[in-house]
Amino acid sequence: MSAAPLDRDFGLRIDRVIGAAMEEQRVVGGVILVSQHGAVLYRRAFGLADRELGKPMMLDAIFRLSSVTKPIVAAAALALVEAGQFALDDPIAKFIPEFRPKMPGGEEPTITVRQLLTHTAGLAYGFAQPAGNAYERSHVSDGLDQPGLSMADNLARIASVPLAYAPGTGWAYSVAMDVLGEVMARAAGTSLPDLVDRLVATPLGMSDSRFGVREEKRLAVPYADDPSGAVRMGEHHLVPFGDGLISFAPARAFNPASFPSGGAGMNGTAGDVLTFLETIRTGGGPVIRPETVRAMTTDAIVGIETTRAGWGWGLGFAVLRDPAAAQTPQAVGTWRWGGVYGHSWFVDPSEGLTVVMLLFVAIPDVKPLRTFLEFSSVGGGNVRKPRAVCREGSPALPRSRSPAR
Repeated sequence: MSAAPLDRDFGLRIDRVIGAAMEEQRVVGGVILVSQHGAVLYRRAFGLADRELGKPMMLDAIFRLSSVTKPIVAAAALALVEAGQFALDDPIAKFIPEFRPKMPGGEEPTITVRQLLTHTAGLAYGFAQPAGNAYERSHVSDGLDQPGLSMADNLARIASVPLAYAPGTGWAYSVAMDVLGEVMARAAGTSLPDLVDRLVATPLGMSDSRFGVREEKRLAVPYADDPSGAVRMGEHHLVPFGDGLISFAPARAFNPASFPSGGAGMNGTAGDVLTFLETIRTGGGPVIRPETVRAMTTDAIVGIETTRAGWGWGLGFAVLRDPAAAQTPQAVGTWRWGGVYGHSWFVDPSEGLTVVMLLFVAIPDVKPLRTFLEFSSVGGGNVRKPRAVCREGSPALPRSRSPAR
């Protein structure tokens, strides 16, 4: 597989793929940013932030970040490691002594901070399992629903479910970052939102990224995918995912009593996400040191397979091991992840390339758009700088064929 280099038509090609996705009603709107070697070459806000009100999407729109939260919280955790608040190999029982999940046979293994960061702790996500699973029966929140649920209650629910495997022996995408958030809070003696603000958001000027919402009027309305087109989410919305269901409660973002989910609880802008990713790509200052960045962006689970062919995991996100197995033109060492609202981002350090796409439909069929961004952005070392492209708030998505609910 080969990829076209960035060229003068790069922005036009992205525009065409966005237009197709909108015509097919896979998305309502979003923001895409492409940066290379620190220069933003493409920025576009497209579609609508509120379809029913006809409100156009803007570049400074705020999104529910869902799992885009994870790398930001991971960086804050690594800053605490640098400060000596805890070590990667510390047992988490040192900080949360009441959190003691067990194996199916009753054994109580040690879980470490490192295992939480790498999703090798034996924990899971309910939505990634068939409906009726133990997480669902125990009413474990994945950090997207149950407004007002406390951390103490959710930790007790997580611990009541037997571990899926012995920590350190397998990989499963999981609630581990929520548990890590509580480890961080207890180790530092302050709340996770305060830590993320002090260690990451404020130093980087990410003024719109937080666990609350600074300006509600800028928050994009959440939608859910449906065979007839995207539908506006209600107070509680279940979205099919494989054999399971993802539970959403959009009002959670406005309830200060909700536990701060280190895996899915932040809100922010595409510009802030780009700022964060570029900070990590260029060495981490002033958040973490270059040597910590190297550890964060290196495959930390060699010998353990993830659920994505060709991808390993670093200290906060996926790291590319085998481009052929992953069916991507990206270089070995590329790091990436996304979120259940359709978000997707990647950083290819070999090209100095960072791409951010934030949407707000759970979960849109946008694989063609994600694949296009990968193939059209990566030039295999032969990259020519195109004209910078900036568009905002155009065009609008045709209204759904089905009524909002």
